[in-house]
This record gives sequence, C-alpha cells and structure tokens, in this order.
Amino acid sequence: MADETSVTSLDPAHDPAGEVVDLCRDLIRIDTSNYGDEDGPGERKAAEYVATLLDEVGIESRLYESEPGRTNLVARWGGSPGSTKPPLLVHGHLDVVPAAAEDWQVHPFSGEVQDGFVWGRGAVDMKDFDAMLLSVVRARARAGRLPDRELVLCLTADEEAGGHKGAEVLVEQHPDEIADCTEAIGEVGGFSATVRGRRVYLIEAAEKGMAWMKLTARGRAGHGSMINTDNAVTRLSGAVARIGAHEWPVRLTPTMEVLLATVADIAGTEATPDNAVELIDEFGSAARMLGAVIRNTANPTMLGAGYKVNVIPTEATAHVDGRFLPGYEDEFFTTLRELCGEGVEIDFLSHQQPWEMPYEGHLVDAMTRSLMAEDPDAVVAPYLMSGGTDAKHFTKLGMTSYGFAPLRLPADLDFTALFHGVDERVPVDALEFGARVFDRFLDEL
Repeated sequence: MADETSVTSLDPAHDPAGEVVDLCRDLIRIDTSNYGDEDGPGERKAAEYVATLLDEVGIESRLYESEPGRTNLVARWGGSPGSTKPPLLVHGHLDVVPAAAEDWQVHPFSGEVQDGFVWGRGAVDMKDFDAMLLSVVRARARAGRLPDRELVLCLTADEEAGGHKGAEVLVEQHPDEIADCTEAIGEVGGFSATVRGRRVYLIEAAEKGMAWMKLTARGRAGHGSMINTDNAVTRLSGAVARIGAHEWPVRLTPTMEVLLATVADIAGTEATPDNAVELIDEFGSAARMLGAVIRNTANPTMLGAGYKVNVIPTEATAHVDGRFLPGYEDEFFTTLRELCGEGVEIDFLSHQQPWEMPYEGHLVDAMTRSLMAEDPDAVVAPYLMSGGTDAKHFTKLGMTSYGFAPLRLPADLDFTALFHGVDERVPVDALEFGARVFDRFLDEL
C-alpha cells in the first residue's frame, strides 16, 4: 500500500512525531472495512504491515486469527530489569466501519492530505492512535529510549462489530499474552473540546454498556384486504415508536459528576442534576456525544417485515442499539420491556457490560502531566463514553482501563461527527501533538 511517500523511505531522526502522518496515511490506505458479517477484507494485511514496522526496529510480534483474515497482533517492548511494575496494555484496533466513496470529498481509502488534515476512513477511529503509537515506539526503539515499564502492544480485529473476533478472542483464548497487565489504555480519550475558550482534554474513565437487540413480534398471517387484529407489523411498530420517543431521565455517574463540576467551574456556576443538560451544552458540537452519557439511550436502527403488499406477515423484526450507564442496567432493561409491551421478544446480538474507573492514581497523573506539558493552559477531566471499545473485554481480566489517544483540536471542528461519518479526517498538527504527548506519557510511567 505504500507509495513514494511511504514511511519506509523516511528517516524519523528519533523524533516521536517524525513519521506519524505518513504512518496514518499508510494505514488508511489499507482497507480494513468491517461489515459486521463475513464480508470485508479483514485485518490481516494491516496486521502484517504493523508487524513489519515493528520488526524493522527489533520488536517481535505474534499474530492470532479467530478465523481467516481476522487478525490480532501482540508484541512486548520495553521494561527495565529493576522495574517492579506490571506491564501496561496499550491497545488499538485495525478495523474500520465501511465507507461509500461517492459520498466523500476525497476517496475514503486514499489517505490524502488536504487543508491541513489527513482524510480517510479510520483517521479518527482509530488509525490515528495506531499511527501515534507506532511512530513513538519506532523512534524510541531506534534511539534506545525504552520505557522503564514494559508495554504490551495490542492491535485488534473486529472492534467495530463488538470485538468478538478480536479482543474477546485474546481474552478468552490467549490470556497468557495479556493477563499480567493490570492497567490498559486505548482509544477515544485525551482529545480536546473547547468550553468558553478553554481547551478541556477528556480522558475516558467509563463506558456505557451495550445492548444490540433484535425485537421480534409475531401474529396471524392473512390477506391485506381483511380485518386482522393480530398484526405483527402493528405490534412491532408500536414498540419501536414507544422506544424511539421515550425520554430517559438524567442519571449522573461519578465520572460525569467530576466532568460537570469542572465545566461548572469554568462557567462560574455549580453543577447539579437540574443544570446537567445546560452544562453539557457548553461543549457545543461535542454535546451530541456527551449528552448521551447523562442518561440511558435506545435507538431503533433497522426494520424488517413482509414480502408482498397484500400479505400480512407472521413476523416483523426491528433492531435497537441500546446503551446503558454503569449502575443503571436494571432500570434500563425494566423500562425497555415495558416499552416493548406484550408479544415482543428481545434477543441480544451483543450484550456487554459498562465499566467505570476511579479517576485517580499514577496512570491518571501520568496522562495529565503529559498533556499539560504540551498545553499548559488546558484543563484535563474524565468523561464517560457513549460508544464501546475493546476495553469492555480487557476489563474482564481486572485491568484498570482508560481512553487516551491525545489530540489538540481546533475549537470549530465538529470532531464527534467524524466518528463513522462522511469525510472523516484528523488535523496534521493534532497527530503530531498526540505523538509528542504519548512520548512524554511513556517517560511518566
């Protein structure tokens, strides 16, 4: 996938940010689209590319496949002989969601650089962090600057479909590779949002649980011209309408209490459950994501029924993406069953637990110091993430997990809209900033 600008022809000169842009471009050019089924190219080509990059600097990798083409990479690096700290897991994923080229300004797998941005599917989710990690590790390995604490580098398959062919396989079938790690860092944290002119870097310290559900209603088949009081489509449609219109109440977890208190301090007020929505609105476009983590959510996403306009079918189905807050799972499912009503079955396509970590300790201090060293006037605070990451699987092994993929972003960039969005892109200077921060972070460990 490399061309004349490939990273293999560059001399990073021991600069941790020296090749981050080219690495990101090269990774984007490797199509790893994950359609959530048996289609798609898989991650093997990207995993082999990463293994080659690590091999060039003397780091050995191991590849594990859950099925042909669905490839995970694990490597160990660093650690001083006298260190008593257990290894730190640093994880990213290699797959991306699909992209329709006709919708984009540039081809989604071109890795083009335009207007100060690297464009392409995966630019923010999450080949940007993969590139930061590789750029820093390669530069430090060449310079002989190994971190005192050993790192387990883990790049996975299938994160975009729940991680069942990726991180879950490592946890369940190859735990010896990662089980000695007590802490982990991964994606969707460390990026900046702007509140009243202040940059606030958001460290992911919690995640909502995930319930991808299939709803099924059954009824009596018949002719579309006749009266039918046992109509599966009608029954299902009522359930979907109730779920889609339901207003879930505000619920604040410890992580969001800290974040809202931080925002309230910037805004010159106090945080309460009553003004939580107003404080979230201070984040501007980022409120789209953060507004979803002060309440449970359930969004209908797919519908299916029937095969002919004059035939009432026996079955109708819908898919719902449900996300529930740590500590509020029982409330979520009780409400959901009430909204479904009688005669609607619920089956799980993926059911994963939420997690929430204390925002304290050495790892939090290291992330904060590394960010503040590069942006001294900023504020660092935790947040709860609305989506899911591979951390859901790694926390099963008892790891304390955080999201830390640092990016300093322009105040006018609608960053959260770029996740799975059209024209996904990341600022070049944000990539370079992230590599410098991550390099400092390794010194803080």
